[in-house]
This record gives sequence, structure tokens and C-alpha cells, in this order.
Amino acid sequence: MRLNSEKSLSDVNASIDTTTKSGFWKKLFAFIGPAYLVSVGYMDPGNWATDIAGGSKFGYTLIWVLLMSNLMALLLQSLSARLGLVRGLDLAQASRTAYHPLINFFNWLLAEIAIAACDLAEVIGMAIGLQLLFHIPLLVGVSITVADTLLILVLQKHGIRKMEALILALIATIGLAFITELFFAKPNGAAFVKGFLPSIPNKQALYIAIGIIGATVMPHNLYLHSSLVQTRKIERSSKGIKEAIKFNFIDTFVALNMAFFVNAAIMILAAAAFFTTGNTGVTEIQEAHRLLNGILGNSFAPILFAIALIAAGQSSTLTGTLSGQIVMEGYLNLRMQAWLRRLITRMIAIIPAFITIYILGEGATGELLILSQVILSLQLGFAIIPLIHLTSDKKHMGEFANKTWIKIIAWTVAFIIVSLNAKLVYDTLKEWISASKNPLIYYVTILPIVSGAALLLLYITFAPILKKVKRKEHAVPDGLPEDLTITATKKYKRIAITVDFSNSDSKAISNAFSQGGNTAEYILIHIVETAGARMMGQEIDDLETISDKINLEKYKSDLELKGFKIFTKIGFGNPKKSIPEIVNNCDCDLLVMGAHGHRAFKDMLLGTTLDAVRHNVKVPVLIVK
Repeated sequence: MRLNSEKSLSDVNASIDTTTKSGFWKKLFAFIGPAYLVSVGYMDPGNWATDIAGGSKFGYTLIWVLLMSNLMALLLQSLSARLGLVRGLDLAQASRTAYHPLINFFNWLLAEIAIAACDLAEVIGMAIGLQLLFHIPLLVGVSITVADTLLILVLQKHGIRKMEALILALIATIGLAFITELFFAKPNGAAFVKGFLPSIPNKQALYIAIGIIGATVMPHNLYLHSSLVQTRKIERSSKGIKEAIKFNFIDTFVALNMAFFVNAAIMILAAAAFFTTGNTGVTEIQEAHRLLNGILGNSFAPILFAIALIAAGQSSTLTGTLSGQIVMEGYLNLRMQAWLRRLITRMIAIIPAFITIYILGEGATGELLILSQVILSLQLGFAIIPLIHLTSDKKHMGEFANKTWIKIIAWTVAFIIVSLNAKLVYDTLKEWISASKNPLIYYVTILPIVSGAALLLLYITFAPILKKVKRKEHAVPDGLPEDLTITATKKYKRIAITVDFSNSDSKAISNAFSQGGNTAEYILIHIVETAGARMMGQEIDDLETISDKINLEKYKSDLELKGFKIFTKIGFGNPKKSIPEIVNNCDCDLLVMGAHGHRAFKDMLLGTTLDAVRHNVKVPVLIVK
């Protein structure tokens, strides 16, 4: 259950309140949302590349891979949601409690590679969509995608419900576009049904099939979903958690089946328009767009295709930053300014895309897209296996731990994915070595990396089985409250104090008390700065928010015993904005802050909070070093 077991039956502070809703449909509407934010990753431009390649080369043969991938995704996303609802931890945080710090570092690194690969697909897809619709060069389109790094920052200000509504609108745009496309294409119904019979014609089909799995079951979505479900305020009882799991499963089932429809529509369109007409070499999105007009005989079809592609790229890019922040904070306990995090992620994606297009030309984008999805698939085992272990742990999951039949299915899914990836890596290495004039290069460079990844995967898989992994209480990112030593004199009447549960709090509070004495009122202010808090504000219901509230109450009770009048205020998101808002609204006559102690490069990463706050409050500021 939750880390703070004494709070496991308590309602938590969240604006999306499900506990006051009565009736099935009202309850369902309150829970609907997180899975749609997750599902956009299942229909991004990387999926388009693998679906078009599969449909044009093999017709309807690989439809079954899409169905299998969707069933895998449904199971894994449901487990991810269950983990977040029951333990109040996202997958990265929970993994951090279960594995050695060194293992967590490599897991973080692999998760970042997966996020960068996903963003690469979004960059290329958006650039292609802009090129197809507005006829601009692909390199210019790649450069323009830098601008959408700011979009998520704008959307954060309007709350999670507004973002969910935007995502639904974009998904609807994609769906309507492909319903129309299928009407033009007139697919072969019998061949489509036959495509659900499992078969892998050759090695190329295996490569594309693995790309489809990587494009459908995306590792970063497992981290994202376990965090997003915590935006709902639920009853912290056995019945309330069961209800939350049920409604989140419905949310996940509907959202992922919508994504399956989009992916199936793309593959069916490619099979009907290209495979059946002999155009089996279509692997580029641009080529597919160009041929649609002539083959389908409708000039509106290519326009719809480009619009849907832009909608897919834009919708999937909205969740990239949040996933990255969740992974970074969960594994490393490292926070970064949202704009900088987004910019770094986007630049990591843009640089290889720019270089590839510049050197190899625009025709190389299709292969680059498929490669990005294969990379995603190769990362899956490192996210799936910890997820299965964590959700099967009766000690922390209690009655909500995976049943035996769920564990059997989950481990089967993990075995299939890891086995397919192992075969792909083995075949690829064998091909490279046999074709190389100097195979020693591969033995010295690639083989050690592959071997290291294999050993890491083996450790992640078998360490919790062979022995009990030493578990420890999850480290609260902001630290724990300490015993305070206070001295006081009298001066101000209402004093605000910022606290971060570090060793600087005693100094800050002591200096505040020396200014107001025992007769003044004191307001302890703490800002929750997690990735979720920056996006969702007061709607967030994560482990850190709960822990910080408990810590504030601990400070309050300790100080009240010493005879001081204490109030608490908790803010969310950017402290540069949240602290001045709280201070100005509380009618304080002094603000006391502890200096953060970092300069230069860390200021760029973490932000210069003191200067921003000092210029935005209406009262004197006492900075304590």
C-alpha cells in the first residue's frame, strides 16, 4: 500500500474529486482522461512508419501483430495504473526503492534513450506533416519543431482537464481522417480477417514486427501512466481502490482500442492502396502521401493524411516532457526547469534527424523512424520486468498484488518481447560481423555494450526472485523534518517562512522568530516542484505531495508546542510564481527564505528562485545563508 500507511485510508487533496460522484457514468467521467494522454504515444508518427512499411510489404499479414501488441499494452498499462493507485508511487519511484542505485542509474539511462527515440519519431513526423501540407523543406520543418517545446508550458497553466480535452480533440481528428481514408481505399475484408492468423514470412517481417511492438507498447508510457492516475482523488480504502482500478481499466481499454483502430487503419490503408496495387516498396510516409492521390483517385485523401500526421505528432509530443521529468525525478531525484528539460529532450532528437537528412537526404527518414521504434522495443524489458515484480509484491501491494494468472500472462508477454529482441540483436550482429572486413571493431565496441545490457536485464529479472531485494523506506525527495532549535525576539506580526525540509530550515525559522517573537503569526510555506505538480497544480496526488503535507504538519505541531502560532501553506509548480502568490495573499509583513547555495550552471538548471521572489513580493525579504 502507501508508504505512509497511516494515511492509506484518508482522502487526499486533489481537485478532480471522484469521491463525491454518484452513479456509474458520473464516476466514469471523473476517471476518464489519464489513459488518453498515454494513448497518444500509441499513434505517433513512429507507428505510422512501421504500419505503412508492414502494410505495403506484407499486406494484411501483420495485422495480428498489432492486435497482440494492443493486448500486451492493455495488460501492461493496467498494471502501471494499478501500481500508481495502490502504492502512490510512479514506476520510477517504486523501482528506486527496489533496486541498487547503480542499477537504477542504468535503468534511468535506458529510459532516457527510449524517450529520446520517441521524440525523434515525433520530430520527423511533424516535419514530414508540415512538408506535405505546406511544401516546406524537411530540414526547415525539423527546425520548426523546436517551437512546440513551449506548447506544453502554456498548456500546463490551464490544468490537466484542459490538456485531456485537447488530446481527445486531436485523437478525434486522426480517427475521422482515417475513417474517411478507409472509405476511399475499399479494403479487402477477407484478406483483413486472414491477417489475424499469426505468421512471420521472413527476417524483414520480424524486424518490422518488432518495430510495431516497440511503437505500440512504449516503455515511457508505463512511467507516465503510473503518475497520471494519481491526479484523481479517490477513497483510500479497499473498496475505493478497487473502484479506482475498475474505472481506470475501462479508461485504458477504451483509449487503447482507439489507438488500435488508428494503427490498424494505417496498415489496412497501406495494404489496400499499395500492397494490392504492386507498390510493395513503400516505406516512406512522403511516398505514401504522394501515391494516395493517384491510387485512390481522390485529391482530398492526401490532405487528410497530412493533417492526421500533424495531429499525431503534436499530440504525442505533449507527454514527452512529463515522461522525462517523471523518470529523472523518480530514479535520480533530480529536478530541472521544465523549459530546459523539454529543450534538451527535443535537441537530442533534432540533432540526429538533422544530420541524417542533411547527409543521406530526405529519403532516409522512413528507415530512421522504423529504427527509432526498434530502439523503443529494445528498452521494453527494462521497464516491463520491474513493473511485473513491483505489482506482484504482496508486501507493498497487499490484496491488490497480481493474481497467479495475471503473473503468468505478464511473464509470458515479457518473455515474448525479450526473446524477439534477443533474436533481432543476434541476427543483426551476426550479419554485421559476417559482412565486415574488420569484425574486431564489433567485438571491441558493440559486443561489450550488448553483453552489459543482457547482464543488467538478467539481474533485474532474477535478483528479486533468488533473494529478497533489500527494501528501504522510500526517500522523500525533499528530506525529512528535523528537530528544531529556536531562539526568538519580537518585531513583526505576520511572517512567512519558506521551508524545504533541509538543514537550513532551523536557521530560517530561528531568524524569523527573532523578528516576531511569541506574539507574531508564522506561515510555513513549501512548494511541491515535481513534474506532476508543475503540470497539474493542486490536482496532483503523488507521494511527494502527501509526504510534504505530513512534514509541514510535523513542523507545525513541534513549533506550536514551543508556544508559537503556526499556519501552513503548500504551493505547486514553479516556486518563483507560487511563493509570491502565497505571500501576497496572506497579508504578511516579512518573508524569510533560506539561500539555496548554488550558482552559475546550477542556477541555469534549477532556476534563480530568490531573485525572482524578491522582485515579486510586496514585503521585505530576509535571506538566511
